[in-house]
Amino acid sequence: MSSLVTRNVNRTTRALRSPLVSAGRSLYSSLSPATPARENPGTTTTAEVSRSSAPGSAAPNQRWSHGQATKWRPVQVLDEWVAKEARPISLRQLMVFGRSLSESRLLSSANYVRTELPTRIAHRLRDMQRLPYVVVTNPHVSDVYELYYSAFDTLRRTREIKTLEDNERFCEQLGQLLRGHLSVIPKLTMGMLECSGLMPADELDKFMNTILRSRISRRVIAEQHLSLTETFNSDWFSPGSKVAEADYIGEIFLKCVAKDVVEGCGKAVQELARSVNGPNVHIPEIKVDGHLDATFPYILSHLQYIIGELLRNSVQAVIDNHAKKSKDPSLRPPPIEVTLCEAQQHVIIRISDQGGGIPRDILPYLWSFGKGPRKDQRLEHLNQVPLLATTLQELRVDGNFSGLQDGEGQTNNSLASLSTRSPNLRLGMGLPLSRVYAEYWAGGLELHSLEGYGVDAFLQISKLGNKNEQLATRASMDAI
Repeated sequence: MSSLVTRNVNRTTRALRSPLVSAGRSLYSSLSPATPARENPGTTTTAEVSRSSAPGSAAPNQRWSHGQATKWRPVQVLDEWVAKEARPISLRQLMVFGRSLSESRLLSSANYVRTELPTRIAHRLRDMQRLPYVVVTNPHVSDVYELYYSAFDTLRRTREIKTLEDNERFCEQLGQLLRGHLSVIPKLTMGMLECSGLMPADELDKFMNTILRSRISRRVIAEQHLSLTETFNSDWFSPGSKVAEADYIGEIFLKCVAKDVVEGCGKAVQELARSVNGPNVHIPEIKVDGHLDATFPYILSHLQYIIGELLRNSVQAVIDNHAKKSKDPSLRPPPIEVTLCEAQQHVIIRISDQGGGIPRDILPYLWSFGKGPRKDQRLEHLNQVPLLATTLQELRVDGNFSGLQDGEGQTNNSLASLSTRSPNLRLGMGLPLSRVYAEYWAGGLELHSLEGYGVDAFLQISKLGNKNEQLATRASMDAI
């Protein structure tokens, strides 16, 4: 069921700005946001909200409605988990813990994940309950809420894991949840784009940054445990033996060589650009210099995504800019220069291109998830990708690689990776998400644009692995 929202202009304006939760109490503590409470008991109504007529959104006179049955949920359950604080971890902790893997350590890891995941999900559920009413009733946002609450309810009911058999069942459950949440990013992004006029842009971006950072954190600890379990069950592993220094510990690559990652991502990006632009188009060379032996521990798929996204943007910008300015098609475009700098505590990667810089109308919205002049185009493209993995690591969990190498077929594939999508499929979330990944392990990402010339991107990575994952604090979300 749903309720009819019919108010005069002043009351509607106030409703758009008012949060759902006041003094810690929420209208939806016991009701799903997909099924708002009735204003008049005994009546059947529809939630009516005006939206822009952008692709993927309703026309001004259309309605956001939900036909789901009301789901009563006890307020105490969520409150109990929201009262718990998340326990952030560092790469070093994950490495030390997994270096001498044993049955007891594996079960300890399972129980950490079993209790930590519902805690982190509970905080994000509460964040969604605090959004303005009309935002929560958006179909995409409420679908994500339902996915999150279902996962929370499943995990909170999971009993203590005491045996390896219990762990196997738990890992199957984790895999199903990870696969089921591949729709979260496109749904959230479409929901925020459609609601971009219903709440302040800075609050919308803060919400998206927090919920995506939390999503990364949950997948890190879940995938780390799945990887440790896979290692423990492998034929070559002997319980109690130490992992060699050159190997992975779970998903963590102990000696990540910056030069190798840049060159590997560069080749993949060049091949993708060649398949999209055609064999007759010159692809810019990618040159790497500086501290070529810089190494650090990192989750490789995270770094590959960030570097891949930056190089994708640079390569395509150089190709497009060179085609506009060069009168001689035989001339090769200017190279993309990557400089590696290793300091005592950080590794800095600078990517410089001559792609003409970032257009002035785009620059103010570079890091925003829900605003900008190309919102309609982003919605249209997101509608083509109902399921979206942020990294190839997520695709490995799903086990579906089909269509990723098919040039144009990537656009219509129901499961695509951000790292391998066509350059023509502009979703407007590559750079904001790259910054979320960079900041997750206490790093940073900045861009400096010279309009008419090119862009310098600076990626800073903490090389010691001793920084805790950067999770949103309760105070920062209470400010929304």
